[in-house]
Amino acid sequence: MLTGAKVILVILSVVLIAAILLQSGRSAGLGAITGGSNEGTSRRGKGTDPILARTTTIAAIVFYVITIFIAWIVTHP
Repeated sequence: MLTGAKVILVILSVVLIAAILLQSGRSAGLGAITGGSNEGTSRRGKGTDPILARTTTIAAIVFYVITIFIAWIVTHP
């Protein structure tokens, strides 16, 4: 059971890293380089940002729960 939990933890780590890196930043765009604001000129749709945000949240919660579970298994043989 411990080995399975560790494998799931590694897979969740990769999913969490990928979901975080694929998200666009709050100040994404060329205007962020020069400090300019491009709030009114952006016609970009929401795209995959809500899906990635939800995936990040769920993966982080499951990661935390499995980490606590592994710690409990190790300390209570």
